[in-house]
Formats: sequence, structure tokens, C-alpha cells
Amino acid sequence: METVNIFGAIFFYLLASFFKIYQITSKNFIFLFGGLAIIFHAMVLQQSMVTPIGLNLGFFNAASMIAWVIAILLLLSVLRQPVGNLIIILFPIAALTIGLESYFPTERILSSDTQFGVTLHVLLSIIAYSLLTISAIQAAFLALQDHHLHHKHPGWVLKKLPPLQVMETLLFQIISVGFIFLSFSLLSGIFFLQDIFAQHLVHKTTLSIIAWLVFAVLLWGHWHYGWRSKTVIRWTIGGFLVLVLAYFGSKMVLELILHNGY
Repeated sequence: METVNIFGAIFFYLLASFFKIYQITSKNFIFLFGGLAIIFHAMVLQQSMVTPIGLNLGFFNAASMIAWVIAILLLLSVLRQPVGNLIIILFPIAALTIGLESYFPTERILSSDTQFGVTLHVLLSIIAYSLLTISAIQAAFLALQDHHLHHKHPGWVLKKLPPLQVMETLLFQIISVGFIFLSFSLLSGIFFLQDIFAQHLVHKTTLSIIAWLVFAVLLWGHWHYGWRSKTVIRWTIGGFLVLVLAYFGSKMVLELILHNGY
């Protein structure tokens, strides 16, 4: 059954992406395929993460869960916002995380008796990371769109994407919501974790604060100085890369290199 769920999730993620790239079918079918992929993905996560002693948030499990949350947020956004083209990149990434988790299982157990505050911190962190990942991919599309416009050779990018101004508006909406969740994530860590600057957390905490500052400056610069285009793209991708190092950098070193859960 687990194998069926794995291949079902990967198949429907890739099918939705394929149909989106070639515009073979309507948005309703893409939404259907995406929904089926998310359902299969949820069953994969339930089988790989839920253990008798708690949740397994190992490196690839965490990556798979974040990809699942991203897929849900993206599919819900498609109903109201013109962000469907992000499916082309984000759904295959979700499929990839499922495959990696299946072949390279890792383990870091979040005990079932973990305090609610710690669980809340983890949940807020995952949502923040998911939203800011979407914003980074949106920024990459914006950069490609800006490049095509300035070089005056329209291709499939300009034909399939919304106008540049709409893309920028969507980007700041996503960043703003992601920034709010990141702020609550840091606050919950301060209140509910025993010592966020403990040796095994200091790099993650420091880099998360730096990422928070990067996005804070970006939003402030946009609202007060009207930052747009390349400046926005650089700050968005820069903040996202710092956030990647904060979360996955520390997990990779501790779990995959040092083989030490935390």
C-alpha cells in the first residue's frame, strides 16, 4: 500500500505539471490532479512520519512535509490568484522529495509528549518556510519575465505569465504573509524552547533571525521607497537562501553528516 501511495503521489504531481506546461487541459483538471497528488502525499507522510513514539521529522521527511504544505497552499492560491505557473516547478519538487524520503529514510523523533508550544513552533516554522519558498520561486519567475521584457524577445514565459505589475503584487502578498508566520515562529521559539541559542540551535536561530531581518528590510524598502524589480528579486532570493541554510543546513549537518538528532 505504501508503494502505491508513493507512486500515486509522484504520478499525479508530474501529470499536473505536464498538463500545465503544455496547457493540455483546463484548470479544473489540473486542480483535480493536484488534489489527488496531495491526498496520496498525505498518506505517504502518515506512513513515514507517524510512529508509536512520536512524529519522525528526519531531514527528508521534513522536506517532504514542507513540499506537501507548499502544494496545498499553491493549489488553494490558484483558485483566486494567477500563480498556476508555479506548479511547473513546485509540483515536480514535491515529487522529488517523496522519492528521496523513500530511498533515504532519516529519523528525528518529535516525542508524543512534546509540549504544545514546541509543536506550535514547528508548525509555524513549516508554514513560514513553505510560503517563503513559494515567494522565492515567484521571484525567479519575475526575474525571467523582467529579463525577457528588457531584451525584447518574448517567449513562452511572457505568454503564460500575468503582467509584471501583477506578479510583483502577488510576490509581496506572499512575502508579507510568510513574514508574519516567520515572526510568530521566532516568537514561539523564544517563549517555548528552553534555550534557542543552545549549541545545537545557535546556527539555526542566528540564520533565522538574519533571514527575518532581510525580509523586514525588503518589505520596509518596498513600502517606504518603492523598491521593485531586480532589487526585490535579489532580496527575496537572498532571504530565502539564508532561511534554507537556517533550517536544512543545520539538519543536514546534524542528521546526515554527524548522524545526531536534536
